[in-house]
Amino acid sequence: MTASSKLFGAASAIAMSVALAASGSAVVSLASVASAQAAVASRIDVRGNQRVDAQTIRDNVNIRPGKAYTSADVDEAVKRLFGMGLFSDVRITQSGGALVVHVSEYAVVNNVLFQGNKKVKDAQLERAVQLKPRSAFDPAIMENDRDAIKAAYGHVGRSDVTVNARTVDLGSGRVNVVYEIAEGSRTKIANINFVGNNAYGERRLRDIISTKRSNPLSWLTRSDIYDEGRLQADEEALRRFYYNRGYADFRVLSSEAVLDEATNEYTITINVDEGQRYTFGDVQIESTVDGVEPEALNGLIATRSGRNYSAKDIEKTVEAITDRVASSGYAFAKVEPRGDRNFDNHTISVVYNVEQGQRAYVERIEIRGNDKTRDYVIRREFDLNEGDAFNQAMIQRAKRRLEGLDFFQSVNISTAQGSEPDQVVLIVDVMEKSTGEFSIGAGYATGGGTPGASVEGSVTERNFLGRGQYIRFGAGIGQNDMRNYNFSFTEPYFLGNRISAGFDVFRRSHRVDRDYDVTQTGGSIRFGLPITDNFSAGIAYNLVEEKYKLDKKKLAAGDYAPALAEAAEYSPWLRSSISYSLVYDSIDNKQNPRDGIFARFTQEFAGLGGDAKFLKTTADAKYYQTLHEDADLIGMLGVGGGYIHAFKNDGVRMFDLFKNDQDLIRGFKYNSMGPYQEASNGSGERYWLGGTTYLKATAELQFPMPVIPESFGIRGALFADAAMLYGSKGSGKVEGDDKKIRSSVGLSLMWASPFGPLRFDYAVPTSKASSDKVQNFNFGISSKF
Repeated sequence: MTASSKLFGAASAIAMSVALAASGSAVVSLASVASAQAAVASRIDVRGNQRVDAQTIRDNVNIRPGKAYTSADVDEAVKRLFGMGLFSDVRITQSGGALVVHVSEYAVVNNVLFQGNKKVKDAQLERAVQLKPRSAFDPAIMENDRDAIKAAYGHVGRSDVTVNARTVDLGSGRVNVVYEIAEGSRTKIANINFVGNNAYGERRLRDIISTKRSNPLSWLTRSDIYDEGRLQADEEALRRFYYNRGYADFRVLSSEAVLDEATNEYTITINVDEGQRYTFGDVQIESTVDGVEPEALNGLIATRSGRNYSAKDIEKTVEAITDRVASSGYAFAKVEPRGDRNFDNHTISVVYNVEQGQRAYVERIEIRGNDKTRDYVIRREFDLNEGDAFNQAMIQRAKRRLEGLDFFQSVNISTAQGSEPDQVVLIVDVMEKSTGEFSIGAGYATGGGTPGASVEGSVTERNFLGRGQYIRFGAGIGQNDMRNYNFSFTEPYFLGNRISAGFDVFRRSHRVDRDYDVTQTGGSIRFGLPITDNFSAGIAYNLVEEKYKLDKKKLAAGDYAPALAEAAEYSPWLRSSISYSLVYDSIDNKQNPRDGIFARFTQEFAGLGGDAKFLKTTADAKYYQTLHEDADLIGMLGVGGGYIHAFKNDGVRMFDLFKNDQDLIRGFKYNSMGPYQEASNGSGERYWLGGTTYLKATAELQFPMPVIPESFGIRGALFADAAMLYGSKGSGKVEGDDKKIRSSVGLSLMWASPFGPLRFDYAVPTSKASSDKVQNFNFGISSKF
């Protein structure tokens, strides 16, 4: 045998020995695994626990002494113990006949402390973090809480905040969690740029979105805070704007915010693709539901051929047809709009197809994210309940209503499969926002019954105790001994119905032209009923006591007009009245109206007891129309009138008559136009009485102010006013009681300030009576509606 043969034989023998050993080991290993899978524990020992009861741990292990268990049972036991959220580590081993559970308990959080925070209060941060006193401490949760604190600061414009988290060991398994916060400086928005916009300029588009460029008053408005969620909402606002103006292919390609760390300012760039502008082509209704005739639904169409394409008009039409069909007994009929683009002539033909939808019912409505607002406040905005037929149009209407409450930063309604194929779960996700306000401010007015400087403070809560109720208390003082106190409460769903109910109480006092004192104390109980989305009615009972105090020496000397002396003679004067109103409101934006009509008709009947005996009727209407979209030119036409009819000779005093103010005509001093009387002593001093009848008309062109950034909220206007005020009441000779037309033209500055809407008017009368008093400049709070 050769050496190589011997070497080969030796190697083979070694290899065979190793193989036999390995196979033997494998057998032993498999046997042990098989043995482990069929193990039986004689007892369960718990080790490492300090606060958690051992029996509680044994119960969650769910392996019983004397019964067989498998490795899968051990894995499940480990998962259950970790799921308790009390342990940082869990191990289960076998020692002889015992199953040993080793646990390492988390420390217990004794307290959560915030240090260095001034701009965000402790209460806000406590809501943001997950670690709470008496909860189990978890380092991973602490890291998540650091991010949550940073996000909270990002919402107030402090993106460069730094947060360090640490623990303080108190012994006995207790720790304090401390977040050390360096708030940094406030981030600002230097510019907002648009790329790809041709139909509308940057100024117009910046006016649409809620994110604004920084200006000296941004610290009050907080509109210059970069927030990813707000930017997404702005993208949606841009889509709605374009979709409702014919641009059906509009897209937001991208939006990017770049922070310049040197200046701590963001530059936001929004890249858009406007696409072509479309008009409506043929519009028709088709129905595959027996008993639903398209001809009977044509009057509900809001999309007319030849008009600019508008997604809002399509939604309005779908909702109207859905309501009509559902009310006719076809609960599962659905309306699907189908558009057909013609790229050659840029038209979109629309067919509203009414078809039988799949039978689906609302199994339940789940509401999430409402920490303050109660469930029923959200549920009552839905026109459907659990068990009702699923209706997409009603869901979209509920979403608009919830957004209109102004209780939430965002509202999202989604659906999930229910327990049965024909069951749907509605999931309502809301993000709440602050609804309470405390304000204190100072102002100055040049007109009205209480001109001069004033200071007023108020506390308002729009969602009182999460019940959706409105409550406000205000108090103010000013020149000419002005004192105002008022309290209001409104329940928007009286007795569970969509009827608002509320009351107001007030006390007002002031001195008129340093001549006599007026004090009014009273209140009202009111109810409101929405008839349609745009049409509403209201009714109220009013009780007011008025006191007038004239200077005794001047009264004895005849320094007052006979009508004034006569009216004050009946002081105090009690007015007990009932009033009702009808309001049509299709204004698109109450703060900055561009399109729509606001019309109101009101009557007040005084004579339910008390001293006053009259019927006062007023009506006014305003129509807004965008004249040039890109230039943001808005036209407004307004008309109005009023008449008061006395039932008895002493049922109306001069204090009840209509007075001229800036809402009637600009360019004239308050209550210095129309019928007047001279003092009884012949001194020639005039006292204007007001009139039983007035008529007015106004035309206005509103425009953005050049140079001034749109983020300041300042707009200009050119206007022309015309008015008549006539009809007198009271004894004595009356002058100026003719039907002369007064008119004026002028320029206005309107400011949507953080303190409320303000208006500066400069008017020049073009037609007036010789007795009228002119006041070219007027400044005060703007009241559009």
